[in-house]
Amino acid sequence: MNIQVVEGDLLEQDVDAIVNAWNRNIIPWWLLIPQGVSGAIKRRAGLEPFKELGRMGPIALGDAVLTGPGRLPHRAIIHVAGINMLWRASEFSVRSSTRNALALAAERGFESVALPLIGAGSGGKGQARVLKWMQDELQGLEFAGKVLIVRFKG
Repeated sequence: MNIQVVEGDLLEQDVDAIVNAWNRNIIPWWLLIPQGVSGAIKRRAGLEPFKELGRMGPIALGDAVLTGPGRLPHRAIIHVAGINMLWRASEFSVRSSTRNALALAAERGFESVALPLIGAGSGGKGQARVLKWMQDELQGLEFAGKVLIVRFKG
């Protein structure tokens, strides 16, 4: 696996799929005001990925589901439940989200995927800690493609 840490905009990465650090999907998407990565996806991809996501029902903490990309140029968006019901991330949720996102990408035959720092923003865990957990988790995974961990640079 080719793992790179880059700075930039997650939505601008030349990859098959991007990862959206989402929630447990228990509160209807239309009641939420997405921020960070989710907010950027909503603005640029449109509502269709979120409508599709809403039809999937609750997502277990750390699990991953796939939707279409909406208006984005990617093949898909992988949504991970990276925060708990109190809107906080944990080492478990970050590691599980990372592992399950890559498993789903491999299952769908994607050759490249870009992940944000899951749980570093509204999840409250901070960039350095989350980056360490994600890199450590990725080292133990099998994925034949390119993985970008994208630090937002705004």
